[in-house]
Amino acid sequence: MTSKHRRQAAFRRLHEAMVDLTAIMNLPQRDEALIAEAGVQLDRALFPLLVGIQRFGPISVGELAERAGRDHTTVSRQVARLAELGLVERRPGAVDKRVKEALITDAGRQVTDALDAARQRIAGPVFEHWSDRDVLELERLMRRFVDDLVSLSEVAKEDT
Repeated sequence: MTSKHRRQAAFRRLHEAMVDLTAIMNLPQRDEALIAEAGVQLDRALFPLLVGIQRFGPISVGELAERAGRDHTTVSRQVARLAELGLVERRPGAVDKRVKEALITDAGRQVTDALDAARQRIAGPVFEHWSDRDVLELERLMRRFVDDLVSLSEVAKEDT
């Protein structure tokens, strides 16, 4: 097999692994198990939005909806619910005051910290037999892969 064919086969296997990972990550039972393990009271539909606000905030509802692959109106209503729960704060945008941004509150950070700790406990058995080097290498390569995808997306946006 030539180098070109090996690389094409590797790309195909990588794509299959990403599709499998996305399917696993999107299982409702997975979110429910994580929320239960974290010991937090949070609607499963709100959980990914809170995590997104924590990771990318302050963030507009429009951008959050785009990142979550959800309807703007639905996300706006769900962010309002997170604000009612005291987990996020809504404020006028830094660049455009007409745009509402969401940012995490201290109470929201406590919830995401509990989710992070639960995620580590749940993932522990997966990595139990991995060497530290393998875990660090996976993290390094995943970060590189995502950063390169983001860079390509930003270049594509600039070209349009």
